Amino acid sequence: MKNLPKEKRDRLILIVIGTLGCMLAIWFGLVRAQNKSLGNIATKTIEQQNKVGNAARLIGSTAEIQKKLEAAAEKLHTLETGMASGDLYSWMIMTVNKFRAGHRVDIPQFSREVPTEVGVLPKFPYKAALFNVRGTAYFHDLGTFLADFENNFPYLRVQNLELEPAAGSSATSTGDPEKLAFRMEIVTLVNPTAH
Repeated sequence: MKNLPKEKRDRLILIVIGTLGCMLAIWFGLVRAQNKSLGNIATKTIEQQNKVGNAARLIGSTAEIQKKLEAAAEKLHTLETGMASGDLYSWMIMTVNKFRAGHRVDIPQFSREVPTEVGVLPKFPYKAALFNVRGTAYFHDLGTFLADFENNFPYLRVQNLELEPAAGSSATSTGDPEKLAFRMEIVTLVNPTAH
């Protein structure tokens, strides 16, 4: 390079610098953008493969989901067969009296049913009926009865329970000062499929 005249040497240096500049421009303008695009495509490919894998697992578990759906439908059908239907007043008296047989609770008064809305969820498929009930029992016996009653009948709910000494109650006056008179409301779901 020392033997070249200054003019040729300067041109050669300019050509090398220009070539390097073009190579850098191509690198930063095209190659780097393409590498970034390839990285994005690789990331999207992995995401899509994960989605396909999840969909395949979901498709593979269709039989299991179907079995769970059938079991839930059977459980719902079993619960619905125990729900109130037909003559609601008779149903409530028979249900409470049959259940009361194992407990020391006296329930002589049942009001007629009052149709009511459940108000739990919008478009809830069940209607409800409310019954006012009066009776007497010892505190512990009443507590045991209520706990067992609500646990055995998931479609019944006791609300607005009022207690007072039975000796002071005009409706259920007894000579035992330990006994309580109670009033409560029982709300039951009504089976929409039974006629």
